[in-house]
Amino acid sequence: MLSQGITVLGSTGSIGKSTLNVLAQHPDRFHVVALSAHRNISRLAEQCLQFEARYAVISDPAKAGELQSALDGLGSKSKVIAGPDALSIAACMEETDTVMAAIVGAAGLEPTFHAVQQGKRLLLANKESMVIAGELFRKAAARHQATIIPVDSEHNALFQVLPANFDAGLDSAGVERLILTASGGPFLHRPRGSLKNITPAEACNHPNWDMGRKISVDSATLMNKGLEVIEARWLFNARPDQIEVTIHPQSIVHSMVAYRDGSILAQLGVPDMRTPIAYALSWPDRIEAGVKRLNLEDMSNLEFYPPDLDSFPGLGLAFEVLEAGGNAPVIFNAANEVAVDAFLGERITFLDIPSVVSATLDACEPGKIDSLDEVLEFDQIAREIATGIICSHEGV
Repeated sequence: MLSQGITVLGSTGSIGKSTLNVLAQHPDRFHVVALSAHRNISRLAEQCLQFEARYAVISDPAKAGELQSALDGLGSKSKVIAGPDALSIAACMEETDTVMAAIVGAAGLEPTFHAVQQGKRLLLANKESMVIAGELFRKAAARHQATIIPVDSEHNALFQVLPANFDAGLDSAGVERLILTASGGPFLHRPRGSLKNITPAEACNHPNWDMGRKISVDSATLMNKGLEVIEARWLFNARPDQIEVTIHPQSIVHSMVAYRDGSILAQLGVPDMRTPIAYALSWPDRIEAGVKRLNLEDMSNLEFYPPDLDSFPGLGLAFEVLEAGGNAPVIFNAANEVAVDAFLGERITFLDIPSVVSATLDACEPGKIDSLDEVLEFDQIAREIATGIICSHEGV
C-alpha cells in the first residue's frame, strides 16, 4: 500500500492534535506533507520536527521569521510557507493526497474549497465551510471528483451507517430521517432563567468532549447542533424535514439513521474524536485509533430527550435558516462567531448569543449565493452588523 500524503490545516488545535495522534500509530500508511497553525508557533515547530513535515504553514507573514527560528532551533528541515494564500497553497500541493480541514470558523473556507477544486480527499472538521457554502461545495466536489468525508462525530456516524447510494437522495436509499444526537452540553435541564450569569469558563467546561473554546460555547448554546443540522443537509443531500435532533447526555450513540422499514441504525463508541478521524483517514478501511473500547455492560442507562428550544433557541433558529436558504446560513454562522467571541471576552451574556444572531438575521437583506466571493461578502456584512448590534446594545 502506498503511503498517503496528509496535510493538516489547524494542526495545533484539538482536532489537529488528535489527527496527528492517529497518524503516529500508522507511520507506514501515512506521511505528513504540511502542518499549519494560527498562532501557536512553538507547538507547530515541535509537530513539524516530530512528523518530518515538509512544510510549516502560517498565514501571518509577519510571523514567518519567528516560525523559521523556532524550526531552526529544533533542527527541523521543514520549509516555511507564510502569507494570506499559504493555507490554500498547502491544501493544493501535488504531493498532498488528503487534507484534514480542522481550522475553526469561516477562516477555513477558502483553503478547504480550493482543496475540493483540486480533487483532494477532504476530511471535513471545519463544519462552517459546509454551512455557509454547502451547495457550492457539493457542485465543486462533483465537478472535480473530490471526496468529502465528515469528521464531526455525528456526521461521521451518519456516514458510517448510511447506504452507499445515499447521495442520490435519501428517499431512493430507503432512508426516512437522519437523527443527530446532542449531549446537551454543560447546562442540560437548566431552566432559561438560570443561564443569565453563566461565565465563559462554565460554558467551556463540556461534560464529555475535550474541545476548543469556541466549539465548547457552541455546544453549550446548542448553536453547534444547529450548524450541524445545516451541514447535514448538504453532506447527505437531505431535506430539512429529514433531519432531527435528540439530546443524548452520555454521548455514546453518535447519531442514527431511521429507515423506511422501521429499522434504526446507530454508531456507538466512547466520546473520543480519534475514532471518526481514523475512519475518515482510512475509509473505506478501518484502522486502529488508540481509543478505549466501549463496554456495553456499562451502558445500562442511555437517555434521549427532545431539545429544549425555549432555553436554547439557537437550534430552532438553525432550522428556520435552513428553510430560508440563500445567504441566511452565512449570516447565521458569521453572527454566531462574532457573538461567541464577544461572550468569551465578557462583553455580552450567555443568553445574548442567540439574541445577537437573531437580530443580525433580521437586519440583513436576504440574498442568493452563487460564488465563493458572494459568500465572503455576505459573511463580512453580517459580521459588521453583528458587531454593531453588540456595540450599540450593552447586554443585548
